[in-house]
Amino acid sequence: MNPRYPGRVYLAHLPTPLERLDRLGKHLGGPELLIKRDDQTGLALGGNKVRKLEFLAADALEHGCDHLITSGGPQSNHCRQTAAVAARLGLGCSLVLRGQAPIRFTGNLLLDRLFGAHLYWAGDRPLGEVMSQVAGELRAMGRKPYLIPLGGSNVVGATGYVMAMEEFMAQLAAAGLNVDFIVFASSSGGTQAGLVLGARVYAFRGRVLGISVDRPAEELQTQVAALATATATHLGLGTVSVAGQVEVNDDYLGEGYGVLGEAEREAIRLVAQLEGILLDPVYTGRAMGGLIDLIRWGAFTHRQTVLFWHTGGTPALFAYGDELLA
Repeated sequence: MNPRYPGRVYLAHLPTPLERLDRLGKHLGGPELLIKRDDQTGLALGGNKVRKLEFLAADALEHGCDHLITSGGPQSNHCRQTAAVAARLGLGCSLVLRGQAPIRFTGNLLLDRLFGAHLYWAGDRPLGEVMSQVAGELRAMGRKPYLIPLGGSNVVGATGYVMAMEEFMAQLAAAGLNVDFIVFASSSGGTQAGLVLGARVYAFRGRVLGISVDRPAEELQTQVAALATATATHLGLGTVSVAGQVEVNDDYLGEGYGVLGEAEREAIRLVAQLEGILLDPVYTGRAMGGLIDLIRWGAFTHRQTVLFWHTGGTPALFAYGDELLA
């Protein structure tokens, strides 16, 4: 299978490092642990979204667009990196955010403002409705907006993580490593769809497990499978079904999206104090909390190797300082 990759704007620092988590692995007494450092992609303090945005921004430019519009939560990593991409390419940027404007702008919100993005607060309205309204207003002013879905999770964005699997497999081959499980945070589905399809394309023999941070497993599995199939068509691979390879664990939803619990606190502290690596409260903290729990109850053998794919999100830490230190 040979994907026909579309145009791309080169923005990320790639390949991202592949490292061992020896101290954390020893502390937990489980399988060998590795980490893929997509928190080190470079742009705007790093994160997974820049892999998607390399293709989304290229598509926007190809269509003659001059303004990026996307949406997310107040501490959205995707919105922060979209704002940075727009600044880097000389494009306008509008971000539609859930809820009401806060009193203080911290974490990703601070960076959104520094990158010059225009912020729109949706209140109780659907994000898509507000995005359409903003796009209409921009068109009326003679601008040509490009709408990016939540998390950049469409066939264009997911392409970035198909290519990421090619990078990852080359790293494994160069290091002589074998990985049995890839574990990561999954939410809007684009990263997982790309990884699952990439695993099929590049013959990864392990399992790809998404830890859901906000959605029921069945719902997320259905969306990921459909997006992976559509992405395969987009890349000229024909009809590819990955329904049987989409694995999602939704046991760690806690009190809801963005609500910090004890599992996230422990995961963030452990990885910081044992490995000097920062996780975020919303995505990677929750996914690592799930992985730690899975290790403790024996989901993996001592002979297996588990890779945690770090998707970034570090700036959000600064919006949760009081809760993390409680």
